[in-house]
Amino acid sequence: MIHETAVISKKAEIAENVDIGPYTVIGDEVKIGRGTKIASHVVINGPTTIGTNCNFFQFASIGEIPQDLKFKGERTELILGNNNTIREYVTLNRGTEGGGRITSLGDNNLIMAYCHIAHDCTIGNNIIMSNGATLAGHIIIEDHAIIGGLTGIHQFVRIGSYAMIGGLTAVPQDVPPYVISAGERAKLNGINIIGLKRNGFSPDVISELKAAYRIFFRSRLTIQKAIQTIEEEGLKSEEVQYMIHFILKSERGVLRK
Repeated sequence: MIHETAVISKKAEIAENVDIGPYTVIGDEVKIGRGTKIASHVVINGPTTIGTNCNFFQFASIGEIPQDLKFKGERTELILGNNNTIREYVTLNRGTEGGGRITSLGDNNLIMAYCHIAHDCTIGNNIIMSNGATLAGHIIIEDHAIIGGLTGIHQFVRIGSYAMIGGLTAVPQDVPPYVISAGERAKLNGINIIGLKRNGFSPDVISELKAAYRIFFRSRLTIQKAIQTIEEEGLKSEEVQYMIHFILKSERGVLRK
């Protein structure tokens, strides 16, 4: 189901059961997996690899060169997994030499209208980006995170698994997993209890995360002293250990207020 007005490079690889709408342009070195649907007026440039059963809405710009003045035309890529939904006017840019050359999205992500994902970002699985959310370069978003509308995230920031960022929020530092963050300049607002319950986390795990959150972010202890206190209180769940690991590995620093 390829519309007669679509312009498709002979160097593109189109799998079975792909729909391509009117006036869409598919450039060189684009690979599109089976079952993917591409609406009208979409532009996809390569090198770009798209998995199976993705859905692109009209006027999306996919795989364009990065908005980085250091980019000199080197070969870089955009890679998308399976079952991703890319809504109207979304822009997904390829990577840069300085960032590993790859921008990537995993599986089952919903990227709503007018979102921007810049060069060298790594987006996990089951992530929601609400309308107008914007990622600068080199950002990592871990699985099941939710990014509110019109939120801007600074370069090199990392968003932890199951974190939720409210709308109209500027995020200058790493956001730990399992928390809620919101405000004109991002501030922590506790554990993402509703999100954790919806995703099947047990009451015991949520209770441990709440206790660890209080120690890390409300006690005014140093990070090392907070970790010692968590160990002394016997908070040993896998999720608490991952929160500790995330904080210790942070390069930009985590939000603590």
